[in-house]
Amino acid sequence: MWGSRRYFGKGTLRGLALALLLVVPMVAAANHAAAQDDIVVTMVTDTAGLGDQNFNDLAFRGGTQAADEFGISFEVLESESPADYVRNLTQAAESSTLTVAVGFLLADALIDVAPQYPDKQFLFIDGVVEEDNVASVTFKEHQSSFLTGVIAGLTTQTGTVGFLGGQRIPPVIRYEVGWVSGVRSVNPNAEILIVYADNFDDPALGNEITLTMYNQGADIVQAAAGRVGVGSFDAARAQGVGNYVVAADTDQSQLGAEYQLCVAVKGVDTAVYLVSQQVVEGNFQAGIQDLGLAEEGVGLGSVASVVAPETVAVAEAYQQAIIAGDITVPATDDELAAYQYTTPEQLGLQASPVASPVGSPAASPAA
Repeated sequence: MWGSRRYFGKGTLRGLALALLLVVPMVAAANHAAAQDDIVVTMVTDTAGLGDQNFNDLAFRGGTQAADEFGISFEVLESESPADYVRNLTQAAESSTLTVAVGFLLADALIDVAPQYPDKQFLFIDGVVEEDNVASVTFKEHQSSFLTGVIAGLTTQTGTVGFLGGQRIPPVIRYEVGWVSGVRSVNPNAEILIVYADNFDDPALGNEITLTMYNQGADIVQAAAGRVGVGSFDAARAQGVGNYVVAADTDQSQLGAEYQLCVAVKGVDTAVYLVSQQVVEGNFQAGIQDLGLAEEGVGLGSVASVVAPETVAVAEAYQQAIIAGDITVPATDDELAAYQYTTPEQLGLQASPVASPVGSPAASPAA
C-alpha cells in the first residue's frame, strides 16, 4: 500500500552549517517566482514513515520549510514496505524536480531508479549513490554520539549504560561505535549493553528492549532506532526517576522531557532544505557531502539540567579536540578495536568526575 500526500507549512531550520558546503548565491524572490511555482520536491520515506518523531520527521521538517519559504510544492510518498521503494522513487521522479530518498535502506532502489531519469535531480540522505544527478549527504554520527557517550559515561549512577540500535547498517554502526568510544574514554570500567531491534518501526519492541536493559542495571540508554526509540521513552517513564534516554537525530523531549538526557543531533532537515534551495536557484550540486562537527552537520544538543556542569565542560573539550583533528573518533568495528582512548587528563583537564564504574552525582530530574 502506498500513496502520496502534499504538505505545506513552516519547518524549523536547525541552523546547522551545511550551507558552508552547499553555498549558492541568493537571488531575489521576484526574479524566479514563476519558476518556483513549477518546482516539485517529493520525499520518499523509509518504512518508519512520517510520525517516527525522528529521521523521517526531520526530513519532512526541512521540506516543509522549503515549501513555505520558496513557494515550491512539497509532497511525501510513504513506504509501507521495502517493496515500495522502487515504485515510490519512480513515481516521484516522474512528477518531481527533486526526489529525496530518506535513509540508507533506499540505496539499492535509488541505484536502480536514478539512472533512468538523467534529467531529474535526487537527494540521498544517509548513503552514497554515485550518479551525476544524485547529491548524497552523509553524516559523521560517530562524532555526535561520542559526545553523548561522554555525557553518559560521566553521569551514570550504576556504571552500566545501553545502546539500542534499529538495524546494523552503516549510519547506526557509526552511532554505536561513537557511543562506545565516548563512554570508555571517560569511564573505562563501565558496562555497555548493546541490543539491536532489527527494525525501525516497532515502539513496543523498543520499550521491551529498553526495559530489559534497565532491569540489567543500565540507567542511561542511547537509542538510534527510529520509531523503535519512541518505546525507550515509554520504558524510562515506566522505570521512573533516574532512568534516561539519549535521543538520536533530533530533540525528542515531547516524549518525556524529564527522561531525555541529551541528543546526538543530525542535520537531516537542513540538508533537505538547502538542496531544495539549490534546485530553486538553479545550482543543484551532485556529489558527496560528509558532514560532522566541523561543518556543524552533527552535534551535541539539549543537555538536561541533571548533567553536572563539569561533565558538560569535559564534553566541550572533547568536541574542540575532534574539530581540531586532535582526536579521530572511530566509525567502524575495526577502528574501534584499534582505537587509542584519550582521557580527560590528556586533554589538560583536571581529574575526570569518574573515578570508578559509578559516575558523577546527578540531581533529580527537572519537573
